[in-house]
Amino acid sequence: MMQHDKRGLRRWLPILDWGRRYDAGTLGDDLLAALIVTLMLIPQALAYAMLAGLPPVVGLYASLLPLLLYTLLGSSSSLSVGPMAVVSLMTAAALGRVAEQGFTDPITAALGLALLSGSILLVMGLCRLGFLVNFLSRPVMTGFVSASGILIAGSQLRHLLGIDLTGATLPALLKQLPAALGGFSPATLAIGGGSLLLLWSVRRWGGRGLQRCGISPRPAAMLTRLAPIVIIALAAVIAGSAGWLGNRVAVIGEVPAGLPPLTLPQWQPELWQSLLWPAVLISIVGYVESVSVAQALAVRRGERLDPDQELIGLGGANIAASLTGGMPITGGFSRSVVNFDAGARTPAAGAFTALGILLVMLLFSPLLRELPMASLAATIVVAVLSLVDLPAFARVWRYSRGEGAAMLVTLLTTLLLGVEIGILVGVAMSLALHLYGTSRPHSAEVGRIPGTEHFRNIHRHAVETDSHVAILRVDESLYFANVRYLEDLVTTVIHRDPPPRDLVLTCQAVNVIDATALENLETLNQRLKEGGIGLHLAEVKGPVMDRLSGTELLASLNGRVFLSTFEAWHCLHGQAPTPLTHPDIATSSE
Repeated sequence: MMQHDKRGLRRWLPILDWGRRYDAGTLGDDLLAALIVTLMLIPQALAYAMLAGLPPVVGLYASLLPLLLYTLLGSSSSLSVGPMAVVSLMTAAALGRVAEQGFTDPITAALGLALLSGSILLVMGLCRLGFLVNFLSRPVMTGFVSASGILIAGSQLRHLLGIDLTGATLPALLKQLPAALGGFSPATLAIGGGSLLLLWSVRRWGGRGLQRCGISPRPAAMLTRLAPIVIIALAAVIAGSAGWLGNRVAVIGEVPAGLPPLTLPQWQPELWQSLLWPAVLISIVGYVESVSVAQALAVRRGERLDPDQELIGLGGANIAASLTGGMPITGGFSRSVVNFDAGARTPAAGAFTALGILLVMLLFSPLLRELPMASLAATIVVAVLSLVDLPAFARVWRYSRGEGAAMLVTLLTTLLLGVEIGILVGVAMSLALHLYGTSRPHSAEVGRIPGTEHFRNIHRHAVETDSHVAILRVDESLYFANVRYLEDLVTTVIHRDPPPRDLVLTCQAVNVIDATALENLETLNQRLKEGGIGLHLAEVKGPVMDRLSGTELLASLNGRVFLSTFEAWHCLHGQAPTPLTHPDIATSSE
């Protein structure tokens, strides 16, 4: 009983599993990775909190206790959690909406949003509902993320130029831009534009330049990814020397030193009701992005990722953020790749990262307040523009016009109407495309390839057919949305001249027959019986046959159930069947 309890605890607390194998070598690798990620995360956390419309220190708060909770609950050894660009944009949109309804305290709203998002993720994980996020297709996510990257870059023009520019959609930003440009700050443009140019140059050529200097590829990539903190510090020095800081160039301002505050989101039913739907969307989008990168890194390392445990880990991290003055968070792509490349071996690297951030807040917070907001905005722009994958639209369109259209509609809707409506339209289109595809499943009348036991499409291969026997293969499970389509296919087959004597439905692709499809098959069986045509089934899978056993369909079937299409062909083609050794098909559990 005690051993069973321990296994159960290890399931919910993965640290009890990998912690037993932790040694000095692993500690060294995790500490090195944490040092690198800490230097990368500090400017990102400040910038993404600013993107969400919150005080920059909120991003640091969201990178402390949440990382510790993920260390306890997460299953990925490489995922680095914290503020992320797309989730920060969605947070900004949600906070803007509730502000329009009269809730003027963005921090209170952000705490409630983090608590709701965390609770949703936690409940989904406990109920093992990780599969639900599969309804958000990759093309739709690509369209949404690309549009979000464009919107984020556009929203940062206010900090890059020192202008008054607000708006959650592309038309709103473009409408205000001409008038706002008249009041731009040359000093801010110099700092922001210079930072942007340097960051872009380092990202594009920095790695190759360092390699030409004799640095091996992996350290060169690490140094390139750490360039933002050097460039931001350089911008602060230049702006300070010119006397621009806090005068002509906006700075972050006071960053409180010390531990994050303990916060309890206030119970305001109207506010929480307004935040519920944005919290659902943030949870889904954040989880999809997080688990995608975590799964990719797990495959590269030969590890196993538990998607449901990731829901629990991210849920606990978001709840921790809501209790310590933070904001909604998720796993970040760039940080996680850096964490992986730096050699992180366990989730403990995240805990050491949190410790590093805390030390910076305790010892160096006065230095943080002098960082130019224009430089932080430049880091956001360079980071998010890498999310814009325009070539993917052409690739997807060439492969699937339907998915390409869904991708394009999601992009345009997000740009024109905002992130929340955009993701809703994307989910709706994903489901609509799935339903449309399965409601018109691919089907084929098949015949036998001479001299073999193989059956192929009569329109694609030279096959042997029998005018008295029609063999129809339906390449989809049968359910309420496609049974009418099946009826139409059968009607076409039985009304040819001459009509067949027997109709065989081969079911090798049928994994489910729901109640509606069963009722329609029973009606079809009766209709064929009255027309003197036998209805036969072949290659019915064991689980499907288990559900059909005892139904009216099998009791009154106007034909037989065959183990294989080859057996059906032999019996109905007028030849003696080959001796069979399989068990009774009605009780098979193949």
